[in-house]
Amino acid sequence: MMISRRSLLATIGMAPFAGAFSLRAARAQAVPMHGIAMHGDLKYPAGFPRFDFVRADAPVGGEIRQGVLGSFDSLNPFIVLGDAAAGSGSIYDTLTTQAPDEPFSEYGLLAESITVAPDRSFVEYDLRGEARFHDGTPVTADDVVFSFETLKTKGHPFYRSYYANVAKVETSGNGGVRFTFDTTGNRELPLIMGQLAVLPRHYWEGRDFTRPSLEVPLGSGPYRIGAVETGRSLTLERVADYWGAKLPVNIGRNNFARMRYDYFRDETANIEAFKAGALDVRIERVARVWATAYDFPAVRDGKVMKLELPDETPAGMQAFVLNTRRPLLRDAKVRQAIGLAFDFEWSNKALFYGAYTRTQSYFANSELAATGEPDAAELALLEPFRDRLPAAVFGPAWTAPVSDGTGQDRKLLLQARKLLADAGCKIVDKKLVGPDGTPFTLEFLMDDVTFERVTTPFIANLGLLGITAGIRTVDPPQYVDRVNNFDFDVVVGTFPQSLSPGNEQREFWGSSAADEKGSRNLIGIKDPVIDALIDKVIFAGDRAALVAACRALDRVLCWGTYVVPQWHITADRIAVWNRFGRPDVKPRYASGFPDTWWFDEAKAAALKG
Repeated sequence: MMISRRSLLATIGMAPFAGAFSLRAARAQAVPMHGIAMHGDLKYPAGFPRFDFVRADAPVGGEIRQGVLGSFDSLNPFIVLGDAAAGSGSIYDTLTTQAPDEPFSEYGLLAESITVAPDRSFVEYDLRGEARFHDGTPVTADDVVFSFETLKTKGHPFYRSYYANVAKVETSGNGGVRFTFDTTGNRELPLIMGQLAVLPRHYWEGRDFTRPSLEVPLGSGPYRIGAVETGRSLTLERVADYWGAKLPVNIGRNNFARMRYDYFRDETANIEAFKAGALDVRIERVARVWATAYDFPAVRDGKVMKLELPDETPAGMQAFVLNTRRPLLRDAKVRQAIGLAFDFEWSNKALFYGAYTRTQSYFANSELAATGEPDAAELALLEPFRDRLPAAVFGPAWTAPVSDGTGQDRKLLLQARKLLADAGCKIVDKKLVGPDGTPFTLEFLMDDVTFERVTTPFIANLGLLGITAGIRTVDPPQYVDRVNNFDFDVVVGTFPQSLSPGNEQREFWGSSAADEKGSRNLIGIKDPVIDALIDKVIFAGDRAALVAACRALDRVLCWGTYVVPQWHITADRIAVWNRFGRPDVKPRYASGFPDTWWFDEAKAAALKG
């Protein structure tokens, strides 16, 4: 049964926004600050000289070249249509910038100061007078209002979910901009507004924001778009007179004179270009390639370095995503049976050289992941919905099935067969059919052959259950179009998480996003209970409440068996030609690449020699 917004707010213990009186009271207590933290205190005080993870005197210059798969036909990364070029969003400054050595804190970039109501009913940003677009035009509060309204009404559907609780945006008398919210207590929302990419109103007037375009747009950030070879390469050029170069948040960062992205149709061509020296760096995501493809002379001679940088951020969820809009995939028993046919232990041993850990949570590799029995705080959130949740939610946290590693675990496949029978499926002429007699077929939609070696054994096991499954590999534009329109049975999807989850959870699992073309609710979840738990995450008053809400949400999602979880690793694997420098200190929650690295002339000369 559907729950009204007012009923839902009452269910989760949150009152609607109280109105003008509360806003006036909140304003009276609000104090301008140089930064804002979601929970707790800021690490860096007012007037800090730089971040701790940078080298203040890092050299500026040189070029770094990276490889990208696929192609591109647009320089607008904010809309559904088109395939935007890598790096095309890097030309825009935001109101604030995040400190990657804190769980979730932001410091002023375009904004000189930030004023937040104690009850988080509004946030106001006062802009720096020196902020400029690349054509010399000042960045104004009108540009901020224009950017918000344009992204929410004409941008990717993600923005409508992300900004759902913003009731009003307006310029203030002191040249700043104020965002007023329709509820109180959303601790993340003021920080989200700080992440707003500010677009130049004067540039976009007379242009169609909703259409893909290869016309080079105007930005305000440390880089502008330089050379563009459609579908082949894009080069970002450092802005010599960048207005914000001397801000504390930018000292020691953005050190490359040029950052080039070269496109390749497949991974083989990509890595061969790297081995030949045509590319400078590879962020490696394939365990087999990391284990086998980097045994070449340049590695043995120390000209190419293999780095494994610890990653302390949540791993999120990478998985085979099951589209519950398909009738046969609406039954949780069917989805569970499909999951039992995936043999991770065999895949990890035979394909991944034992490099990965099976993902057991939507917040893996963090304190936000549900473990063991739910504690008192979790139970308090789950109990109101006991009659609408599987009984298993109230027991031990979900864990992935462990196979015998043979690739075809008979015991797990028999369990899967029983679940399918319980769901009303049956074998007819050696093929599985659904309860209504519809043949049970699955298409795995892909845009890259990399996953075929993982998916093919999975499909073989599904065949043993009578399911007719196959792989359909299409070109990237067609893939994007089909995924945006939810025209698939199964895709490989990722749901990244931060240490402070919030409004993006609506885009992942919220009912309002399920029918939004292009949204990240690929699964198609429409569940008032999950909506209520999402709001508990968003409106958590402190860190303890946030952790409890994430764990409760995690339990419900995992026991819903909406995906077949894959794997993760707790390090960033980077292969790089030895012509670059990097600070001695790495930010705790990021690799630092390419943000804090620099081109080292001496190393480059030695490498060339």
